[in-house]
Amino acid sequence: MIRAVLFDLDDTLVDHTSAADEAVTAWAAEQGLPGTPDEQRTRWTDVSSRHYARYQSRELTFAGQRRERARDFLDRELSDDDADAVFAGYLVHYEARWRPFPDARPELERLVERGHLVAVLTNGERAHQVKKISTVGLDDLGLPVFASSDYPRGKPDPAPFLGTCAALGVDAGDTLMVGNSLRQDAGGALGAGLHAVLLDRNDEHPHHTGRRIQSLDEL
Repeated sequence: MIRAVLFDLDDTLVDHTSAADEAVTAWAAEQGLPGTPDEQRTRWTDVSSRHYARYQSRELTFAGQRRERARDFLDRELSDDDADAVFAGYLVHYEARWRPFPDARPELERLVERGHLVAVLTNGERAHQVKKISTVGLDDLGLPVFASSDYPRGKPDPAPFLGTCAALGVDAGDTLMVGNSLRQDAGGALGAGLHAVLLDRNDEHPHHTGRRIQSLDEL
């Protein structure tokens, strides 16, 4: 029997991709940066993925990965202070575009009403993700938040999954992880002994052999 349900945050409960795409387009135009909007979005996604993975393995700090993203995207040397200032310009646009998916609140409320333990397990930095939950209006649900910054490594490492289960007082085998990443959420959860459901909103993994949904309404 499933006692606890863990949700990823970005692109599971909150539409991170749309916010990031719109933010980098507006920011690049504001800065007069070269390239088409599609080129800028593709480049930003690539830069962000590479350096955020370095943060998850603790090769970089959270602030460090932001600085490297700014340097890489602009393709220039920047001091830490200058890199922080550059990234802050992007961040203003990104945070202004945070929105929850329409199916997020109804499903969270349904699970809470049915007596499940419900929590967020995110690969983001705690303070940043708590701010995001508050900004999109989901903080009133009082869900416990567990972040990769609480552990030596991020998902798919077993530590965040097992640490979260321990903190909630549930066994891994009685816990379900719901997230949009095949590797980090579904693969990581199964590797740690949890159950998993892949949230595949854009039908990117039609041949996935595990549990898969395209909306939280299907959970």
